Amino acid sequence: MKVHILGCGSALPTLRHNASAQVVELRDRLYMIDCGEGTQMHLRRSHLRFAKINTVFISHLHGDHCFGLIGMISTFGLLGRTAPLHIYATAELGDMLRQQLALFCAGLGYEVTFHAIDTTQQKVVYEDQGLTVETLPLEHRIPCCGFLFREKPTLPHIRRDMIDFYRIPVSQIGNIKAGADWTTEDGVVVPNWRLVKPGEPPRSYAYCSDTRYIPSLYRRLEGVTTLYHESTYADDNAQMAAKYYHSTAREAARVARDAGVGQLILGHYSSRYDDERQLLDEAKEVFPNVVLADEGAVFQA
Repeated sequence: MKVHILGCGSALPTLRHNASAQVVELRDRLYMIDCGEGTQMHLRRSHLRFAKINTVFISHLHGDHCFGLIGMISTFGLLGRTAPLHIYATAELGDMLRQQLALFCAGLGYEVTFHAIDTTQQKVVYEDQGLTVETLPLEHRIPCCGFLFREKPTLPHIRRDMIDFYRIPVSQIGNIKAGADWTTEDGVVVPNWRLVKPGEPPRSYAYCSDTRYIPSLYRRLEGVTTLYHESTYADDNAQMAAKYYHSTAREAARVARDAGVGQLILGHYSSRYDDERQLLDEAKEVFPNVVLADEGAVFQA
């Protein structure tokens, strides 16, 4: 599971950071989170294939998280896309999106399917063979939620030495991965646990932007492999964070510490900071395994 950062700035555009957008990559599938202005250009720079994006999750309807959506949809059509595109967002975007599609994207050539989500509930809203995606209720000035990507458990690894020793045919490998024992020609039952090694532990990625500090949020994130939590402000602007329902880097680190996550990624920086190392230093005083998001960065979840 990889996380590609396309944009990690906040509402005011700067020359250093783009509006919010990310892509989660798992087993050759791409899932987009938020789509701020200019996302399609940053997507090109990342060399990620447009055609592999089939789902877009929008956290809330502030422009720096969704203004790039209709432009990207239009570009997909110009590229000859035929596969459906699924959009997950609050119901208010549905009506607006239909009007934009009618006005700007007549004869699009592929289907855009809208799925309304409830930002007040933690609920699985998407599932495929590789993962599930849950909503995470957040507290912002308008309805807003994060998203929690959970990888499904993988099958165990075959022990090649044991397969060779018992001369098990290749045709039975799938059954053994699925949990079957093996019976030798002499009638000896070889238990499955001797034939396999555990697969990799499932990974998980939580995206929490935008939100004020929620002391109880960690309960929804316990054990998450990687957490992206907004850190719009440093301690010097804690009052601004409270006023505009944003978080400081120190508060983000508290969530990570209390949840016991593996890694914290800071992002959604205020334009007032020319150097985000202040945010990083303050977060590290609370939680040591923290990194700064940056355009073009790719993180292993």
